[in-house]
Amino acid sequence: MKLIKTTEAEGHVLCHDLTRIVKGESKDAAFRKGHVVTKADIPVLLSMGKENLYVWEKIPGMLHENEAAEILYALCAGEYMRATPVKEGKIEVVATVDGLLQVDVEKLRSINSLGQMMIATRHTNTPVKKADHLAGTRIIPLVIQQKKMQQAQQLAGQGSILTLHPYKAKKVGIVTTGTEVYNGLIKDTFTPVLKQKLAEYGAEVIGQQILPDDNTVVTAAILALIEKGANMVLCTGGMSVDPDDKTPLAIKNTGARVVSYGAPVLPGAMFMLAYYKGNLPVVGLPGCVMYAKRTIFDIVLPRLMADVPVSSEDLAALGHGGLCLNCDTCIYPACAFGAGV
Repeated sequence: MKLIKTTEAEGHVLCHDLTRIVKGESKDAAFRKGHVVTKADIPVLLSMGKENLYVWEKIPGMLHENEAAEILYALCAGEYMRATPVKEGKIEVVATVDGLLQVDVEKLRSINSLGQMMIATRHTNTPVKKADHLAGTRIIPLVIQQKKMQQAQQLAGQGSILTLHPYKAKKVGIVTTGTEVYNGLIKDTFTPVLKQKLAEYGAEVIGQQILPDDNTVVTAAILALIEKGANMVLCTGGMSVDPDDKTPLAIKNTGARVVSYGAPVLPGAMFMLAYYKGNLPVVGLPGCVMYAKRTIFDIVLPRLMADVPVSSEDLAALGHGGLCLNCDTCIYPACAFGAGV
């Protein structure tokens, strides 16, 4: 590109968008890249403070900001994503389905460390909705060396920086334990909360059993719900260390592989996760899920609904950001609770 005086720009081709900002009204491109400047445009450009303009001179080995943004978008985007139209040298990545967003944080960091380019994403393991913006890409200068972009492509290697896992149509069984609930001494207020949270992900509750604190009976109930067709079982009650609380033992006795009993998250420390025959989650939920706005369950549920395996290492990492501040107005997941791990 070359720099010329605006008063001499008639007939020249703009090499980047020119933004006009009207305070309190708008911020948009008044002239787009590729626009041929006319005589009538010159007073408008001068009123925008543009006394000089960059016009396009194609030089071998150099890429315009729009071309570079296309490359960065290609490094980011995977299945179930689309691009916004390029605007002011920027392309954003948009979700086309509801799902769980995961980010290859190491690739992202290495590419951003090259300089002269940027990719900004949402936190990894963020639940997102269709049409949500996932990332934005652009270069910092107006033009960049092609070999610089090739370095970014080499660092990215195979696969995309962003992965969007769509939620699956889960059939869920609920096992409610507690002799006090079983005998009708108190009302089951846990299940309505679970049904509301599950409905956010389109899950279907196919059965519920209310049982006393008897680990043998609870084990049988979990297995019966799986036999009925449940591909996830949630157990409520009996998750503390009291001698009468037998749910953790009942889950273990199904033969499921226990990932963890306990998680470094508040609320939700007494959380239990196990997998039955490979990848069917059996979950023990602490009592806080019944009354707290957001808990460990809200962090883990999107991963379970998307069939993304959760390991003991994943749960251990939740300690960083695992403290809910119980804000008066909850804005989760647009907050630090459980973000980025």
